[in-house]
Amino acid sequence: MTSAPRKPEKSAVKSTATKTGGSTSTAAEERHHVYEGDYRPVGDSALVKESRLDFSQVSFLVRLADTLNTTLDLNTLLRRVADLVRAVIDYRIFAILLYNDRTHDLRMRFQTGHTPEIERMRIRIGRGIVGQAALIHQPVLVNDVSKAENYINANPNVRSELAIPLLVKGRVIGVIDIQSERLGQFTEEHLRLLQIAASRVAAAIENARLYTRVARQAQTLTVLNEISRELTSILDLDELLTRIGQLLKRVIDYQMFAVLLVNEREQVLESRFSQRYGETAARTGKVPLSRGLVGAAVNERRPVLVGDVRKDERYILLNPETRSELTVPLIYKGTVIGVMDLEHTRVGFFNEDHVTAMGTLSAQIAIAIENARLYQRLQLEEQRLERDLAMAREVQLRLLPQVLPKPRNAQFAAKFLPARTIGGDIYDFLDYGEGRCALALGDVSGKAAPAALYAALVSGIVRSLAARKLAPTEMLAQLNNALQERKLDSQYVTMLFALWDDAASTLEIANAGSVQPLFARGKLVETVGVEGFPLGLFPHAAYEGLTLTLGPGDIVAFFSDGITDAENDEGEMFGSERLAEVVAKQPRNTTAQSVMNNILKSVELFQGGVEHFDDETLVVMRTLQDSKQPIR
Repeated sequence: MTSAPRKPEKSAVKSTATKTGGSTSTAAEERHHVYEGDYRPVGDSALVKESRLDFSQVSFLVRLADTLNTTLDLNTLLRRVADLVRAVIDYRIFAILLYNDRTHDLRMRFQTGHTPEIERMRIRIGRGIVGQAALIHQPVLVNDVSKAENYINANPNVRSELAIPLLVKGRVIGVIDIQSERLGQFTEEHLRLLQIAASRVAAAIENARLYTRVARQAQTLTVLNEISRELTSILDLDELLTRIGQLLKRVIDYQMFAVLLVNEREQVLESRFSQRYGETAARTGKVPLSRGLVGAAVNERRPVLVGDVRKDERYILLNPETRSELTVPLIYKGTVIGVMDLEHTRVGFFNEDHVTAMGTLSAQIAIAIENARLYQRLQLEEQRLERDLAMAREVQLRLLPQVLPKPRNAQFAAKFLPARTIGGDIYDFLDYGEGRCALALGDVSGKAAPAALYAALVSGIVRSLAARKLAPTEMLAQLNNALQERKLDSQYVTMLFALWDDAASTLEIANAGSVQPLFARGKLVETVGVEGFPLGLFPHAAYEGLTLTLGPGDIVAFFSDGITDAENDEGEMFGSERLAEVVAKQPRNTTAQSVMNNILKSVELFQGGVEHFDDETLVVMRTLQDSKQPIR
């Protein structure tokens, strides 16, 4: 930041001080400081002791001091100063101009009597009476502005002018300027009085501006904190970028805003969001990483501030009305992922405070954008996974038997309820010919996709072995050996394998670690006590079996542990006893399908609204009361 010019080493008016009667006087003080057709600076000797002022002037200074000490609001301060000055100097036009460190000129911060066009003027140091006072750090009094060579004729009615520089520690921060439509309106007494007041006004203005700057910084930090918190909660990228544009308006009053994200594959910046004058604009395509101010921000990894883009060769003309531009890189974990680009039609609009604020905020914005993009990728991946799972479920359902066996003397009913989209339970019916059919019911360790894939492997091996028409015990032994050849860590399957001989009404059962089935005859329900090792855990395992001879109306229920382990909202399991009670209550003339439905309904009522945490598979077999007259 460039400070205003300091006081020249030699004053424009030389003075020789002599001490008389305890007061200081100068040769310059004896001169007449007002010239027709010319103006002259008044040296430091013009400042006299306040004790020589009259009562009204002392009263003015007292009231001025009170005013300066009671407010830190710059607008209020300047307005009150103007009112107090009017009380002692009958001015027609009054202005306080402040020095702009960024543009190196004087601008009206408060005025009365000027037109809007004059108020918007920018006065360079040394130009006009005001600029001259700022340049030489001394008051300038002109009785007839028409004869002054350096006068800026902004108002043809003005005849006289008095300009007093505002100095803080030898540095010009502004100028008090009073103009009148009368010749010789202002006197040396006016000059002395304003020069005394100016030092106090300058200090008060500097304090007010410092307070305003600190307050603005505190407000900016508060806004930045609020923005950071809000942005982290938005995971939709389009919504996030729109909200960023809205929230940035609270920090910087930009006119055009865009977010461009880096495309590493094509080495370009792609426009992802664009806004012009508060309205969302069409995206402007792609910019090579080596071009433009946006490319410079990426390559230099720092904000790029340009006061006038017309003077910068790097600027790519997209918005002809743009004059100033601020481009800030978005850096995430050391990598530039994009840039924020702010533009304005006013030259030099953006400043170092804007750079600091954007630099502070850019890190949070980069994190928010990356989180939103990650969430977007996860959403796409989740959608793809859901499609894959839906297809896997369709495949799994097609691996289950589409048609149940229909022997002459028995009925079968089966149901598979996966805890997730796909599950690890399997069941299958195998045709052994000559009135015989086999049932395989298995439960693979784990859940979801891994369990379903392993279940598909087991099902394939079972079907390949079925052609050999092996007895249940031999089937489990051969299946275990086959899984040992394809051994997977921590993967195994429990299985019941039963062979129904319709002619002999016998059911031969072997068990490889699965839940023992229930056998019901009338009201008597008991567990079929057959056990064995799960398949795929131990090599060369042997399995035992038993044979049941079934009579008319007998029921055998095969089920996975998802049925008995089902829990209610109190954490209580359905259990084997409740299942046995449900089976015992079934009428003798009911069908296998009805028995199965009643069991599943009882489990569902017990669970209430509790989510199923395990796959549930149930197969019910029931012999007919009269083989010649199937039951209904």
